Amino acid sequence: MMGAVARGVRASGGRTIGVIPQSLVDIEFADRESDELHVVNSMRERKALMEEKSDAFIALPGGIGTLEELLEIWVGRFLRFHDKPVIVLDPYDLYAPLRYLIDHLEAEGFVKLGQRELLRWCSTIDEALAECNDKPSYGKESG
Repeated sequence: MMGAVARGVRASGGRTIGVIPQSLVDIEFADRESDELHVVNSMRERKALMEEKSDAFIALPGGIGTLEELLEIWVGRFLRFHDKPVIVLDPYDLYAPLRYLIDHLEAEGFVKLGQRELLRWCSTIDEALAECNDKPSYGKESG
């Protein structure tokens, strides 16, 4: 999916930045068409560089790696390590159980006041892009 998004961005005149650990370059395809391609030593370095270079974070449907990165960047937003929008673009309700779980954890007191509101949920690309321009404040209700 990441490759398709990158190709679509470039086809529309946008720029792409790739960040990949060397160990994955050795076993996967590195997007050598990226305007910038950064090969790093570890996943931790990858995530740190992605956080530094990003203006916003949009999670698309994905697996456990996507979930891990989404949760880490969301926690970083709450802890004020960054102030960038964190968005879940979920056009097919793949993450509906996750959204329910977050609501449930909040009701049970395990998600703190203001945490859920920092995670923005969208079902269309246009909504997600609009959210990229909106930096939610603590306590602001979100969709």
